[in-house]
Order: sequence, then C-alpha cells, then structure tokens
Amino acid sequence: MSLRLRLVLVLLAVAVGGAWPLVSWLADDLRRRYLEATEEGMVDAANILAALVSQRMTEGGDAAAVDALRAAFADVAGRELRAHIYDLVKTRVDIHVEVTDARGLVIFSSDGSSDGRDHSRWRDVILTLRGEYGARTTRIDPDDARTAVLHVAAPVVSVGRIVGVLTVIKPTDSVSFFVELAQQRITAAVVWFAAIAALLGVLATMWVTVPITRLTDWANALRTGRRVAPPPGGPREIADLRAAFADLLEAVEGKRHAERYVQNLAHEMKSPLSGIRASAELLREDLPPAERARFLAGVLGETARLQSLLDLQLQLAALEGRVELREREPIDLGTLVEEVVTMLRPQAEVRQLATVAVAIQPAKVIGERFLLRQALINLVQNAIEFSSAGGEVRIETAVRDGMAEVTVLDRGPGVPEYALGKVFERFFSLPRPDTGTRSSGLGLTFVREAAALHGGTASLVNRRDGGARAAITLPAAG
Repeated sequence: MSLRLRLVLVLLAVAVGGAWPLVSWLADDLRRRYLEATEEGMVDAANILAALVSQRMTEGGDAAAVDALRAAFADVAGRELRAHIYDLVKTRVDIHVEVTDARGLVIFSSDGSSDGRDHSRWRDVILTLRGEYGARTTRIDPDDARTAVLHVAAPVVSVGRIVGVLTVIKPTDSVSFFVELAQQRITAAVVWFAAIAALLGVLATMWVTVPITRLTDWANALRTGRRVAPPPGGPREIADLRAAFADLLEAVEGKRHAERYVQNLAHEMKSPLSGIRASAELLREDLPPAERARFLAGVLGETARLQSLLDLQLQLAALEGRVELREREPIDLGTLVEEVVTMLRPQAEVRQLATVAVAIQPAKVIGERFLLRQALINLVQNAIEFSSAGGEVRIETAVRDGMAEVTVLDRGPGVPEYALGKVFERFFSLPRPDTGTRSSGLGLTFVREAAALHGGTASLVNRRDGGARAAITLPAAG
C-alpha cells in the first residue's frame, strides 16, 4: 500500500470516526432542546387555561368550568386547520387537557379517555397539588422514545387555595419530526464535510508525497544514466531531504566517476606510453639520422596524443559530473556556427576542403556558450578528418517543432554499420581514411553529454548518397 493511500485512509477514518459521534451527540442534544422549548410553551398554556378554569369555577362551580372547556375543544375539533411550520404541515390540534379536583380525580379530559380516573399518584398532579411545579413524560411504548407524551400541569385556584390541577398534554411526534429532519440535514452536512475533508486530505497527501515521488523518479533516472536536474518544490523537510540526497549522490557519483576515469585513462594511456617507451629505448642506440628523426616524431606524436587525451578527459569529467547549466545565456546558433567555421577553416584548407555554413532559419537557444561551441568544434572537426580531399563540409541550422538543430554534413566514407551504435561511446574511435590514425574517442562523447545537459540529443547517421550526417538538437528559445 502506497504512502499516499495510507495517509488518505487515515484522514478519512479520522473524519468519519469523529463525525458520527458528533452527529449522534447533536441529535440527542437537539431533541432535548426541542423538548425544552415545547415544555416552556406548554407551561404558558397550562397557566393561562388554569386561570380561566379558576375564574369559571369561582363564578359557577366545577360544572361551569368543565362545560366551558368541553365547548372550546368541540369548537376546535370542528375547525379546518392547515398550518405550514417550516417543513411541517399541521392539520390538527394535538394538545389535550385534563382537569382533576383536589383529590386527584379527573373531572374533565378533552378526549374523554380519562374521565373519572384517579391521577392522584401521577407526578404532575401530586406535585402541583403541593404547590410545586408538576410535569412528567410518559411513553406509550416504553421502548420507543418517539411515543413519549409531555404532561405539564398548573394549579386551579379558588378563593386563595388550590382546588384542582389543569394538565396540558402534548405528544412528542412533532418534536421527533423536527429532530429527525435536523439529523438528516446534519448527516448530509457531515457527509459533505467528510467529502471535503477527503479531498483536502488527498491534496495534502499529494503535497507531501508528490515531491517524494519526484525524488524517486529523479533517483531512478540517474540510476539509468539519464541526466536530469533535481525536482523543485515541496515543503522544507522535502527540500532538506532533496539537498541531502543530492549531496550523497554527488559524493557517490564522484567516487564512481573517479574510479571509472582512472581505469579508462590508464587503459588508454598504455598504448601511447608503450610507443614512447619503445621509441626512447631505440633512441638510446646509435641510429642513422633519418631513423632517429622518425622515432623522435613518433615520441612527439604520442605525447601530443596523450596531452589531447588528458585534456578531453578532464573536460568530459567536469561535464559528466554536472546535472544542470551554470552560465545560461541566449545563443544564436548561426553566429556560433560562423565562429566555429572561421576557426577550423585553416584545417579544412590544408585538406583541400570547402566549409559552408547555411542558416536556413534563425535558431536561438538558452545555454552555455563554451559547451555548445566545443561540441560544434568536435562535430565539424570530426567531419573534416573523415572527408576526402576536394570535398565539402556543410553546416546547417534550422528550427523544427520547437527544437533548434545544427546539422553537419560530409562526403566521407560514412560510418560502418557495426559502429553506428558505438560512435558516442567513450574511447571508441574509427581510423581516419587517409592516415589510419585514431582520435582519443572522447570528442563525440563530449558532444552527447553537452547536448544532454541542455535537454537535447546528439545523433550520427549515414547519408543515403554517401557521407555522414551529425546533428545536435536542442530546445529552441522563445
């Protein structure tokens, strides 16, 4: 299971686990608050009705009070009622009234169900007869809270003494309706909250894990030999991890480079050193002047080869140890090609070659001038060395599909099929057609590394009509 999925599941579990107890608590609390509000209104109604009953009893006795209440409820029962209370449509009066005498016997009930019964032991009646606040809640079904019925009582007073109790009775089904409606809306709100929390959790985990994924991709790219810059962004801890990882990678890669370069350099230096040693031993002998001059020329040639090998190896080592450009600047490839052609024209003239620079389309890139200049020198020099006398080396620049390209075309023998996949490998070199000598085998490797550092590519293929086509392709500027 990925770290991102784990974080999302944990956040979702926390959101849901915390939300459901909250919904349950809110529902219970809302029910209590609704009952409190209902009971408060019933207290007012009970006391008003008790005052009216007290007045009628004082004026005409119990019978007059009962007759007045019965007539009032009969009138209410005959009325058409349709009250829209928010989401509740009320079509009937659901309040009932009971009146008991001083002994607790029911002398009136609005629905006639309790007439003559003894309610002296009910809490609402007994407390009210004592002069205290009397109220109770009784469930019709003991196991169902929605069947609860509220009873709120008020004293009936005559000539300064309590002569009875008036109880207002109201079922709590309307309260249950409002509570259930509120619970549904709270649940919906919690679901939305959980969904938003999950979305925010996904975004938060992406904010944390995406930089880690980028670091992993970066490490994998470096492991496969691709040259990529460290990924940007991420929180400070990720930035610190990236910096530490880059330092570690640089140290390890530096050690690996050093070992590889020492091995390769030692291998490539064996042949020139062997030649120099053999020539030096022969020069100790008494040789004819012509032979001595030939061996001295060999020593000088091998020394120059060693010097070129060391210089290119140092340049390549510095280049391969980098992952990003340093001195970035806009570069006109056409102008750069003209500089390279001017610099190498004397070499071409010695070999009776024509060098032609053609700017098919203005091409500009962002990069390091020194690296691109050296890469172009290596390509053009390679073309000159493999061209036959009287031939032509043609350099073209163009922009295609957002990529700037410099192409070097020659009319030499081309590249053997077996060597096409090896020409950019370190120390691989083909014999020059006129002299049979080989180069250090690092020039095209430098071209490939310089192009990769600029986010581009290098290629070398044979032309259909003879010769070779070498190219550097780079992201165009602007």
